[in-house]
Amino acid sequence: MKHALVFGGSGQIGLPLLQRLSHAGWRVTAISRHEQFDRPGLHWLQGDLAQMPELPPRVDAIFSCGPLLKFAQWYAQSGIEATRVIAFGSTSAETKRGSADAEERRVAGELREGEAGLFAAAQPRSDAATVLRPTLIYGAGRDATLTRIAQLAQRLKYFPLPRGANGLRQPVHVDDLADAAFAALTAPASFGNTYAVPGGETLSYRDMVERTLACLRPPVKLVELPSPLFNLALVAAQAAGRATGLGEAAVRRMRTDMTFDAAPARRDFGYAPRSFQPSAEMFETPRD
Repeated sequence: MKHALVFGGSGQIGLPLLQRLSHAGWRVTAISRHEQFDRPGLHWLQGDLAQMPELPPRVDAIFSCGPLLKFAQWYAQSGIEATRVIAFGSTSAETKRGSADAEERRVAGELREGEAGLFAAAQPRSDAATVLRPTLIYGAGRDATLTRIAQLAQRLKYFPLPRGANGLRQPVHVDDLADAAFAALTAPASFGNTYAVPGGETLSYRDMVERTLACLRPPVKLVELPSPLFNLALVAAQAAGRATGLGEAAVRRMRTDMTFDAAPARRDFGYAPRSFQPSAEMFETPRD
């Protein structure tokens, strides 16, 4: 029985990945900051990358579904033996590298540093590493974009957007990301490579939000505002603590295309993501 070590196993990508490993007959050791409960074939350890519990000395594969840089730093100094390593990063490594927001540039820099550090650590150990870069994630009620939009819209009973928010997006479902990680596991062409893993449909930011609002119960209306009026509404929302994560750079990106080519992932490990067909359940925060 093959043995996998999974970081971030209780997160939005980690949970469906655990299901795929279990169904394929893998034995899994998973790490979570919070107490979890074992089940046949799955053993939980409580800890994080800063305070690691005792780990098995050797596994067949390591998956990282959490912060890439912290994982790469841990992996570089760890003595664990693993011939296969798959880690999630983000397309923000590219889309935010030239941001006007210093914090966003820092995030992009850390993502690129994590990728470089992971590959540098894997090479002398002869471990085959792969990095997957998702686009805008949704599907488990834990993402920081569409779930926040849905929940704010339900409170307000409407959702404002500036006119011209037509930058292209490719939202990707968490189940498709879990499929990608599991498929890449046994795909030699993916060894040592980084892949964009976008969703299966390209649509405008406006249409993405409108489709999200339409699936809510009850549906919520999208209201498009002239930019000066939207900016005033945004300042008011931020003052009320409702839109603290939406800065000037994020608003500007609503008009910017942020699309990525899925062809390399499709060619090398059969990546086949779904189109964007959201349901209300995808934006409900899960109960612990």
